[in-house]
Amino acid sequence: MKTFTSFKMHPSTDILFGKETELEAGRMVKKHGGSKVLLVYGGGSVKKSGLYDRVSLSLKNEGIPWAELPGVQANPRRSFAEKGIKLAQDEQVDFLLAVGGGSVIDTAKAIGLALANGGKYWHFFRGEAAPQKMMGVGAICTISAAGSEMSQSAVILDDVETGLKKSVFFECCRPVFAIMNPELSYTVSPYQTGVGAADILAHTVNRYFQKGFPVSHLADEFAEGLMRNVVRWGPVAVANPGDYEARAELMMAATWSHNDLTGLGRSGPRGGEHVLEHHISSHYDTAHGAGLSVVMPAWLQYITDHGAPEEVARVAQFAVGVFAIRADFADIKETANAGLRAFRAWLKSMGMPLTLKELGVPKEDLELMVKLCMQRNNGRVSGFVEFGEHEVREIFASVLE
Repeated sequence: MKTFTSFKMHPSTDILFGKETELEAGRMVKKHGGSKVLLVYGGGSVKKSGLYDRVSLSLKNEGIPWAELPGVQANPRRSFAEKGIKLAQDEQVDFLLAVGGGSVIDTAKAIGLALANGGKYWHFFRGEAAPQKMMGVGAICTISAAGSEMSQSAVILDDVETGLKKSVFFECCRPVFAIMNPELSYTVSPYQTGVGAADILAHTVNRYFQKGFPVSHLADEFAEGLMRNVVRWGPVAVANPGDYEARAELMMAATWSHNDLTGLGRSGPRGGEHVLEHHISSHYDTAHGAGLSVVMPAWLQYITDHGAPEEVARVAQFAVGVFAIRADFADIKETANAGLRAFRAWLKSMGMPLTLKELGVPKEDLELMVKLCMQRNNGRVSGFVEFGEHEVREIFASVLE
């Protein structure tokens, strides 16, 4: 008998969704108690698109002064967050406004944790303490991917000490508001759109495959429906960047894939795909979603080939519920395999890599990758199925080229 696990959930992010919602940025900052803002963003596209002008005008119209922290990179760096902390302290800001994708929002969260906790924050990422508060963070989304605009999490690359990605996952790390205009994602390249779709799917895959999988049937319906939605609209957005419906569907999916809705009623170690991927994007500075495109099917294939019957059955359920594979109850493994073939075909249809070679990882680095993964995870990869060094080597070797 499956057990529905007790849970606690308080997703308090104030959402504004739709066209021209970025014009409400100043009002939303004021509504949530901000009187001086640190504006955090990435490269020049924010200014080239006119988004910077619209956001800054909205702040000006509300009488809200701001300082700026441009230059956030993909796979956001600890050293850059610390630069932002000093700037925010010097400028005496009381609110952080992140304009961009997950890297920008996660950087703002790291700064917000420091500002609310006497300038200290990295011990939270090391897992040594749990924060109770974060300075207010608002997000204006420009890409559908990480879902950081409503999640409890933030991931930062430690370029100061270890070279590893570190993460936090605490309720206080949810932004207080998120502004989501799908039109802002029109200029995202086809490749990055595909990367984002893979990332969105991975956040629900991570919750769908949970050790022991005590299941909430409603959560399964949420999860499978969300993943079907991404499978449907991801290729449309890649092929037609200005398709508002596709962009809107992906933007909503990104947010709801990582705000814990699809994990209701589950407990225990989950997923495993992020654990396998994080050291790839941190060491080779590749896009996280691209690395997940390589790792996810390989990880699920290993489970299908070597897992216990109930684990193979879960992959088969994924195949049926997400990719509409006909369930063959006489051969559950073939049902799972058919789903994984469809999964790879979907990723390929968006131009996503399926091998480490396509990511730019040379086959000679196989042992290095295994070593980095084991080092990062203290010798074991936990999750839906626990893996050791042998299993990790087999998974990476299966997608070398």
